[in-house]
Amino acid sequence: MSTEATAPASAAVAAPTVTADVAVTSAPEPPVPARERIDLLCDDGTFLAHRSESGDGVIAGSGKVGGRTIYVWAQNAKHKGGSLGRLGGEQITATIEMANKAGAPVVGLLQSGGARLQEGIAALGAYASIFRATSRARVPQISVIYGPCAGGAAYSPALGTLVIMVGEGSQMFLTGPRVIKRVTREEISATDLGGHRVHRKTGVSHMEADDDASAADLIRQTLSYFPGYAGGPLPSVEPRDAPAGDPSATVPLNQRLVYDVRDVARHLLDGGEFLEFGARWAKNMVVGLGRIEGHSVGVIANQPRYLGGTLDAAASDKGTWFVDMCDRFGIPMVVLSDTPGFRPGVRQEREAVLRRGADLLRAFSVAEVPRVTVTLRQAYGGAYIVMNCRDLGHDLTLAWPGARIGVMGATQAIEIVKRRELEAGADPAQLAADYEEQYLPVAIAAASGHIDEIVSPVDTRERIAAHFQARR
Repeated sequence: MSTEATAPASAAVAAPTVTADVAVTSAPEPPVPARERIDLLCDDGTFLAHRSESGDGVIAGSGKVGGRTIYVWAQNAKHKGGSLGRLGGEQITATIEMANKAGAPVVGLLQSGGARLQEGIAALGAYASIFRATSRARVPQISVIYGPCAGGAAYSPALGTLVIMVGEGSQMFLTGPRVIKRVTREEISATDLGGHRVHRKTGVSHMEADDDASAADLIRQTLSYFPGYAGGPLPSVEPRDAPAGDPSATVPLNQRLVYDVRDVARHLLDGGEFLEFGARWAKNMVVGLGRIEGHSVGVIANQPRYLGGTLDAAASDKGTWFVDMCDRFGIPMVVLSDTPGFRPGVRQEREAVLRRGADLLRAFSVAEVPRVTVTLRQAYGGAYIVMNCRDLGHDLTLAWPGARIGVMGATQAIEIVKRRELEAGADPAQLAADYEEQYLPVAIAAASGHIDEIVSPVDTRERIAAHFQARR
């Protein structure tokens, strides 16, 4: 039986509730009750509500997912449009703080027009309290967006660990279409402004689900990789073998030919299972979670399938976010490096690739979790450094036998070091081949100690697993 808070009888004849950017009237389809969403997520019969009499449109409490305690809060979009007032803010803040004290993950199920205008500054204060609690919490925080979320309702998820957007009706924006039209005279629909197709490219949303049931499944799957709190023990499951076959089977020897690095990652992970985050955000960088020998690992990899695996400003942002998250929650990292360098161009410089690339450098430099870098084919210049090279404080650097490592690729290098020969009519292809053979083979990097070991692709998983086991 639902325990959702309902509006007082007088509200039935009142004017529609107006929030910071959304006028809430009757919806074409009634939203799914908040309690139903909680019951979809929690193990049967385990949810216990907290402060249910004063929730003001927020249902919150604790339950279990896969036998593990979690805290969860959900907004009732039927109650004043899901707008947030003082009491609702106190309920959410208290839930996050209880989760933090208990060392248990917290899940927020959102559908809200933002701050309740009728409560004025009290509603703004409520959001400030939520922001502070979210920012200070040391537990995983997953926010799930089921409908329009404006203003503070969009800020709050962005402060947490992960964001999941559900279905076509999910939207997030700081200021909505009506305010934008009034202030800037721009006309745009809510979907085009902040729908899931927008935010899967901006990096605000990390995953998507089609409906409430699949969202609950995705939350449960995601939580299974995380500890209860930062610094806590990682969950473990029964180990499984990786898919049979050579991880390098799809990797062309020709560095100019592309492939999907996710195929390599799956051959290193238990059961080939890889939970990818931000699949459509900065597609030249792949990040996500998997397991090796039953233990959670994070995977960060260059993606040659897009932009040849070059690094750029957006990929640096994505990598920084992921490295910071893994380090925060003690998740070991596997770094798959295959990049010709940073993407050149005026646009990249103006998009602050220096600052954003430096953020990724900093993230790897200060990370304390175990991490292994594997150079698959090539790693050149600043991108070699940024992808967790030995001197950034690595644990273990491996490389496949055919890898090439240097300041830059042979074709670009000879234009500088062999300029006179080229001007004299020397064959550029032969010069490039000679340079590559003399300076770029991975054996040279290994001989100088910059690569710890050259390993065959089929032995890579075993070597990574042994290293992580030694560090546990």
